[in-house]
Amino acid sequence: MNIQNELVISNCQLVLEDEVVSGSLHIKDGMIADVHQGKSQLSSAVDLNGDYVIPGLVELHTDNMEKHFVPRPGVKWPGQSAVLAHDAQIVGAGITTVFDAIAVGDVNESSYRMENLQRMIDSLKESTEKNLTRADHFLHLRCEVSHENCLELFKPLSENAMVHLVSVMDHSPGQRQFAKMEKYIEYYQGKFKLTDQEMNEFIEKQVENSKKHSSSFRKQIVEYCQEHNIPVASHDDATLEHVAEAVEYKMKIAEFPTTVEAAQSSHDHGLKVLMGAPNIIRGGSHSGNVAAAELAELNVLDILSSDYYPASLLDGAFKLADLPENNFSLPQAVKTVTLNPAQASGLHDRGLIAQGLRADLIHVRMNHGFPLIRQVWNQGERVF
Repeated sequence: MNIQNELVISNCQLVLEDEVVSGSLHIKDGMIADVHQGKSQLSSAVDLNGDYVIPGLVELHTDNMEKHFVPRPGVKWPGQSAVLAHDAQIVGAGITTVFDAIAVGDVNESSYRMENLQRMIDSLKESTEKNLTRADHFLHLRCEVSHENCLELFKPLSENAMVHLVSVMDHSPGQRQFAKMEKYIEYYQGKFKLTDQEMNEFIEKQVENSKKHSSSFRKQIVEYCQEHNIPVASHDDATLEHVAEAVEYKMKIAEFPTTVEAAQSSHDHGLKVLMGAPNIIRGGSHSGNVAAAELAELNVLDILSSDYYPASLLDGAFKLADLPENNFSLPQAVKTVTLNPAQASGLHDRGLIAQGLRADLIHVRMNHGFPLIRQVWNQGERVF
């Protein structure tokens, strides 16, 4: 990426760590050189007419890229084109740092995720090495530990330098995300168009695979990540026992806990609780689990993720600040999509408007109560 040498942004509402101030920014060599209150007197300053400036968003878990590789069933899109279409959508949503979640194992043996696994990683690596992407991309390996080949697949993939986050998950029925069996049947029978008999056989196989592989694979993957200083996230924790296991394994993030007790315990033990921004926007979980707004009200919500819908991240943060049931200020809400995910994933050079940090920034204009993105900068270079 070509870093713009110098830029001054003026007459804006700067969303800082704990307050919003009217001020200006001096950006030099891709970094924030100074933060000033009041307007800049420089004629070259970019006047934002009182709009908000917030840090570039940091997305830890999005499945968005795979949709561009298989835009329709049976259609394989060229890899580099798919990556760049995904990247454009990400930057257009104000996300300047993205952890692309790649499924290592799946509940469906003929899954396009498995078929395109290496192709997605190779195409992303090639595109970033050629400096074609506008956002910073890292890999998040989301390991389906009930899959019989998960561990075998994980080991070579984990050596990729782009891997900065690993999560361990088990989507077998009757527990975690799908504690309610009717929700499991509704989701997978609809997704795979299974008959009742096929659905029963599918359930039996998933339960058996979980019993056979999950505990062993989870332990081995976590131990590898500990040895190589890769942050690990739990996924869909539902019980205190699940949380105790995550704490024992020294995990950093609790992704999408499904109950209040699991979220509260995770938060109390220092894990950063991550919930879906679509959950905030839609007013609840599509799986019938705990609502993110309820966790916000209890002050145990730390991070939002766009999950399957990139544009939800910014909108979700502003909606979080407006929820009447909680005490999130705008700076606190913005931190759930900037500073908190950056720190949880070990990135300490971004996520905050402060001197000496990267100039990853978003110009946001409120339009009839909606946060409208006007400009995005990555290291001082305008990318949207």
